[in-house]
Amino acid sequence: MQLEAGKFNLEMKDISSSTFKNVNAQELDFHNVNLSKMKVTNANMSEATLSDINAASWNLSDINLSHSSIQNANMSHMQIDHVHLFGTEFANIALPQEGDYNYQPDGDYKSIKFTNCDLTNMEITDCNITGLTINGINIEDLMKKHLGIM
Repeated sequence: MQLEAGKFNLEMKDISSSTFKNVNAQELDFHNVNLSKMKVTNANMSEATLSDINAASWNLSDINLSHSSIQNANMSHMQIDHVHLFGTEFANIALPQEGDYNYQPDGDYKSIKFTNCDLTNMEITDCNITGLTINGINIEDLMKKHLGIM
């Protein structure tokens, strides 16, 4: 298929409901753009950079995110299902702090859950485990009682 080549500089244009099929769109630069309800199917987005993005209620399915990074993200109430996490690192994970828009002074946050997971070779280091339970067993209490630590 031969493509017609051309560069477009669109500014202050409404291209809502436009359709792009069989288009080479490498190195596009979107700045201050409303892309709500956008659909992308069967696309190569390798090495893409998304910054300062509101991605609330996104649905990502059949996605390869290997070697990707997520930084300074609000992932509250996010559901991750059927995911391979070998070699994945979680660091500096925290509940909202005073001054954050979703901070709750009473600390009443929905619990974080891992269900039906294979945690073989998982390591937890230098973490606050207050309230951590595994299969209904409070780990902090278990460590205090049986290991004489903490």
